[in-house]
Amino acid sequence: MTVRVGEKGQVVIPKAIRDIAGLQPGDEVDFELRDGEVVLVQDVRERDEEPLRGRFRDGPDMARSGSVDG
Repeated sequence: MTVRVGEKGQVVIPKAIRDIAGLQPGDEVDFELRDGEVVLVQDVRERDEEPLRGRFRDGPDMARSGSVDG
């Protein structure tokens, strides 16, 4: 899934990804550099919900697959 970086360096997280990750307005995320890739990391420590499990436990690998389905 490809998005464009805006003039101010902003990107929009696609709705499908927000839905899968359970991201809501006001949630905090971190950005990390891992082996030359920028990775968005959801901070689940402050939520009452359980952390993500299974395939998305370590974050979806969208950069390689190009789709939500993998």
